[in-house]
Amino acid sequence: MAGVMPRPLRLLATLAALALLPPSLIAQPAQAPVDVLIQNGRVLDGNGNPWVRADIAIRGDRIVAMGALGDVRATTIIDARDRYVAPGFIDVHSHAGPGLLTDGLKHGQPLLAQGITTAFVNPDGGGPVTIAGQRATYEKQGIGVNVGLFVPHGSVRASVMGMSDLDPDAEQLARMVALTRQGMEAGALGLSSGLYYAPGSYSKTAEVIAMARATAPFGGVYSSHIRDEADYTIGVVAAVDEVIAVAEGAGVTGVVSHMKALGPANWGKARVLVQHIEAARARGVQVFADQYPYDASGTGIVGALMPRSAQVGGREAMLRRIKGELRAEIRAEVAANLVRRGGADTLLISRYEPDPSVEGQRLSVLAARAGVAPEEFALQMLERGDAGLVSFNMSEDDIALIMRQPWTMTCTDGDLVPMGLGKPHPRAYGAFPRKLERYVRDQSVVGLADAIRSMTSLPALVFGLADRGQLRVGALADVVLFDLAAVDEVATYENPHQLATGITDVIVNGQWVRRAGVFTSTLPGRVVVPVRR
Repeated sequence: MAGVMPRPLRLLATLAALALLPPSLIAQPAQAPVDVLIQNGRVLDGNGNPWVRADIAIRGDRIVAMGALGDVRATTIIDARDRYVAPGFIDVHSHAGPGLLTDGLKHGQPLLAQGITTAFVNPDGGGPVTIAGQRATYEKQGIGVNVGLFVPHGSVRASVMGMSDLDPDAEQLARMVALTRQGMEAGALGLSSGLYYAPGSYSKTAEVIAMARATAPFGGVYSSHIRDEADYTIGVVAAVDEVIAVAEGAGVTGVVSHMKALGPANWGKARVLVQHIEAARARGVQVFADQYPYDASGTGIVGALMPRSAQVGGREAMLRRIKGELRAEIRAEVAANLVRRGGADTLLISRYEPDPSVEGQRLSVLAARAGVAPEEFALQMLERGDAGLVSFNMSEDDIALIMRQPWTMTCTDGDLVPMGLGKPHPRAYGAFPRKLERYVRDQSVVGLADAIRSMTSLPALVFGLADRGQLRVGALADVVLFDLAAVDEVATYENPHQLATGITDVIVNGQWVRRAGVFTSTLPGRVVVPVRR
């Protein structure tokens, strides 16, 4: 028949086409029927490769075949209709841990709507000390996403030393090291620290190295909210150097958490930070970073404005200092910290239980209304309870430069709270879609394949998750389908409680958790344990 290629030539053409596919995308034999067959998708394998058109077959919790699978029988066949198909996203820095332990939030819908199938919890040195107990609770209750657990440096230190600003003695340090080792034996990813916050801020580098070294036999990773992201104490450059020193001294991988240069006085320093990390990597130190794609950070009045010296001994001791003869001295330090942040107008109240009516308003406006200086108003608020803040303090040029680095992963740094509670940072609902929408589709800061790599195979590689972060035969079936043109973060600073759109279908461990934009009731999430290197 005219126009039809002879059969031998068709065979040769098919073989030639297969030869152009990466090995992970060549179809493998699959005993029919499979549970799920995804057809007609643009497959991004997670490794930074351009998309290829391929089908994906899933049986149980694994991908069993990829390629041209038209003859494979399946219980469920999904026509991707030219949407992108990618590995489930991995959030390497998440505060969703407590929320996932509640009935109303255990499905993790704000995470799933972003395509997040795995979240690493206990960041910034906070969270339960007993990792075995935390793991058992998740496994008994059931969760909608996978979780990875950090040993929290600050919590471990507080359990041994309280809110003391002293150095640990030999016995105390030995107990802290032992607790770290126990957490690793229970399956932790590594050690997280929040050296910016008390009590982590009271620690010397040598203490952190000793605890991080306890994770080294397990292939542990040291992930740090660095000691200073601005110019509060040692400065942001020296703080990044400290992460490098811990990684090098302990013989572990180091991660600079939610990397940024905070405050107008530090804008432009991202270039120096990148240079220092590149120099460390050139001499063989494994250093990486993660980042959320926003020009605003999220913290609290205590974290952003209070001097750490005022926090020694805990909240009651801090309140006595505020109400006593040290008030004027503390107020002056709060005023200086407001300048570091760019002024009171850069601070939005996101959560304040004593008076929810102030949520969503600027500190500058509230102080002017009360007829007092912003630093005094902040102390008056603090006397009634800590307030959550959204702090607008980063430059877009720094964000773009950090994002372009091949060692930068993606994170949310987001909380998981009930719908309607406060006005949390929108990153909790939209960080991953925002990166795809704003920085890939609209501004072309990074390419799509590179962005997906930063969300999938790179974190899986850094943290030793051998069977996640890639679409390949044999990998665990964490899969997302999305229409890049329709991806929308939706959540805003004014109205953050809105689920992202455009990421229509999500599979966790082979089970649907979101199908055609509708959530299911399944809880297939697991506690992920790294492969020990």
